[in-house]
Amino acid sequence: MAINVQTAIEIISNLTLDLNFEIIPIENATGRICAKEIFATSFLPKFDNSAMDGYAIIYEDKDNELEIIDTIFAGDNNNKLLEKNTCIKIMTGAKMPDNSTAIIPKEDVEELNDNKIKILKNVKEFQHIRYIGEDIKLDELLINIGDDINFSKITLLASQGISHIKVYKKPKVVVFASGEELKLHYEKIESFQIYNSNTPTFISRAKELGCDVVFIGQAKDTIEDIKTLVNNSLDADLLITSGGVSVGDADFTKEAFNQLNIETIFDGIDVKPGKPTVFGKIKNTYILNLPGNPLASALIFEMFGKILIQKLIGSRNIYSNYILGKLKDDFSTKKGKTTLIPGFFDGEYFEASQKRSAGMVCVLSSCNSMIIIDDKVEKLEKNCLIKILPINWKFFSDKKKDFLTHE
Repeated sequence: MAINVQTAIEIISNLTLDLNFEIIPIENATGRICAKEIFATSFLPKFDNSAMDGYAIIYEDKDNELEIIDTIFAGDNNNKLLEKNTCIKIMTGAKMPDNSTAIIPKEDVEELNDNKIKILKNVKEFQHIRYIGEDIKLDELLINIGDDINFSKITLLASQGISHIKVYKKPKVVVFASGEELKLHYEKIESFQIYNSNTPTFISRAKELGCDVVFIGQAKDTIEDIKTLVNNSLDADLLITSGGVSVGDADFTKEAFNQLNIETIFDGIDVKPGKPTVFGKIKNTYILNLPGNPLASALIFEMFGKILIQKLIGSRNIYSNYILGKLKDDFSTKKGKTTLIPGFFDGEYFEASQKRSAGMVCVLSSCNSMIIIDDKVEKLEKNCLIKILPINWKFFSDKKKDFLTHE
C-alpha cells in the first residue's frame, strides 16, 4: 500500500546507518562530510596585533607630540614597551607593545622633523587593535560531525595548522539499466526503439551529490539476469534502478527483488508523478527502484533520493530546505494527491513548467526548482507566497539585477 510523502521522508530520515571513514589532506576535502569534531588548537589572533599600518601609542598621550622609538614588523618577536610620550611605528599584523592602548593610522598623523609625530584626528581608546582570541577561542568547536567541508571550513583548518581531516567515505552507488526495449545512449538503435535516459541521469546526479558511482550494465528481460546484476551490486551502499515496479506482464524487476528476499521498507508513494516507487534493503544494500517514466523518476529522486544520499554521505543536513518566493501566474491542479511541480525560480518569482508529463525528458533541463502542492489544494493565486525547493542551484541569472539591499 502506498504511503504519503511525509511518511516516506520520515522513514528515510530515521534510517540508522553505520558509516565508514577515512583521513585525507584538507586540500582534498572539498565536498566531503566531517566525521570528527574539530576544536581550535590555538587562539586566533594568537596575540594582540595591529589592524593598520600606523603607530602604537598609549591612549593618554594622544594630545602630545610623540617620539618614534622603534619599528615593529609583522612576524617580529616583539616584547617592547612604550614610555610616556613615545610611540612605535607598527605594521598590519605585527604584535602590539604590551602597554599600548591604541593604533593611529599613518595617514592620521603629521611627521615632524625631530623624529616625532603629531596626531591630527580624534582617537578612541583601543582603536584598530585586534585582540587575542577575538576571532577564534582556544578549544572552540570549529567543525561538527556531519558538517559539509567547503572552502571556508578549509580556511578554518589551515588557520589552526591542521593538515588532515577525518571524513566519511563516499558511499558506493551502483546503477544498472533494465528493460530491453530501451537502448543505452552509445548503442545503435532502430527507428522503433528509444534511448535509455534514466540510467545516465542517476549516474550523473549521484556523482554530483558526492557518491562514487558504478554502472554495471544492461539487464535482459529475465528474472535471472536481473538477479545476477543485483547480486553483483550487494557490496554497494545503494542500488538505483528504474522501471519494472508497476503492474505489468513484462515487469521482471520487482519479482527479481522478491526472489532475493528484499526487505521492503515501502512500496509506493501517494504522490504525482512517481507513485510506483519501491524502497527496500537486501542484506546491507539499500534498493531504490524508481518509476520508468523519465520526469517521474527524476523528480522522485530529487524529493526522496537526495535525502537518502545525504544520510549515506554522513551529512547532518538531511531535510529539504526551501526559499519563500511568489508564484508568477495562477495555477490550477486536481485535488486528492500530493503533486511535484517543476519550474524556474528567478530569485523572486516561480514559474511552473508548462510541460509536466511524467514521460517527458526535456523538462528539467530548463528548470532549477520545484514546488510540492498539498493534496487539498485546487488553485494557487498569482503572487501568492510559495515554498520553493532547489534542484539545480548555482544561483546565477542571464539577466543583470540590482542585488543591493536598499533602505
